[in-house]
Amino acid sequence: MRRCDELASCSEEAEIIVRPFASDAMRHAQSLAAEWMELAGMSVRRDNVGNLRGRYEAQSAGAPTLFLGSHLDSVRDAGRYDGPLGVVVAIAAVQHLRDASRRLPFAVEVLAFADEEGLRYGSTYLGSRAVAGSFDRRDLERLDADGILMRHAIRDFGGDPDRVADDVFTGEALGYVEVHIEQGPVLEARGLPVGVVVGIAGQNRYTVAFTGQAGHAGTVPMSLRRDALAAAAEFVLAVEAEARAEPEVVATVGKILAHPGATNVIAGRAVLALDVRSGDRATLLVASRRMLNLAEEIATGRKLTVQVTTDSRNEAVACDDGLVRLISRAIEAAGYTLAPLTSGAGHDGVEMSRIAPIGMLFVRCKGGISHNPAESVTVEDVGVAIDVLNRFLELRAKK
Repeated sequence: MRRCDELASCSEEAEIIVRPFASDAMRHAQSLAAEWMELAGMSVRRDNVGNLRGRYEAQSAGAPTLFLGSHLDSVRDAGRYDGPLGVVVAIAAVQHLRDASRRLPFAVEVLAFADEEGLRYGSTYLGSRAVAGSFDRRDLERLDADGILMRHAIRDFGGDPDRVADDVFTGEALGYVEVHIEQGPVLEARGLPVGVVVGIAGQNRYTVAFTGQAGHAGTVPMSLRRDALAAAAEFVLAVEAEARAEPEVVATVGKILAHPGATNVIAGRAVLALDVRSGDRATLLVASRRMLNLAEEIATGRKLTVQVTTDSRNEAVACDDGLVRLISRAIEAAGYTLAPLTSGAGHDGVEMSRIAPIGMLFVRCKGGISHNPAESVTVEDVGVAIDVLNRFLELRAKK
């Protein structure tokens, strides 16, 4: 818990947690995590995209690898547990092995991913994509808000954008297991400290840009306006209504930018971000298509144009049955009732599933609040999570 507090101090802004990809704040966070990994007996390196990777070797050379970990980057004005908790719990599990002078039949590699949230460049899972071999080199040409190319940011951070492919894992992977706060209210409602994840919802992200005509707020009659911001507002409500009508779908517009952005000027352009999620692939596809069709209808009705850019598409991913069973056994061995959960949030396991079976353990969080400074977990629940992860490693070693 103290380590989560220390990582929370690594921020680009003094009053809130803001820790983007390839930033000075990330560099500080990685220096702390690297020190903790070394104390736990791991060899530590930073790969070419900027992930921090700690490795605890197996009993014998040439053994397969089990991955543990999470991400160190954050959203803007974040809580202190989304991502970092999974990293420090993984380190604690390896420390437990080190303290017992114990090696397992497999190597344990702790991954502290440099970018999962996509705060700086709008492209999620950069870190896990690099490890899994799904990194898109076109992303290197993305610009951040300050006009800095991703390839330049990676180089300034100490990586090599032309060698990202060198860090793709090509050995035998037993699995990737991540401990994470639930980011929802189910465990709290059931009075349980932890739960096993059975799947991760699919997620599509779009940028939707309405373009009309800027004009004087006092002289252009209402009937002749081509107000892009009014179209965006109508679209936000249409998205909400569409998602409410489909129980398996959630959709969010979390950002709108109006141009030129003056009180006395009709907005000539409005750009918004759309996030659509569902645990079912077909449902996600249909819901996304309906919402984008609504954007077209709204634009046509208001004599505007609309441009849609697909920022990312991630299909729903099932957790591995074998890992789910082992995590479930570990939870029961620790004395707790099973609570199978589906994650509505995206996780690095989505990309890691390309090279390894995946499993997840959720930790109860107060009020289900996440992506918010009010994010909160208890010392006791984190203790349970560490115990369950230790038990899981022992069960996997005996398999």
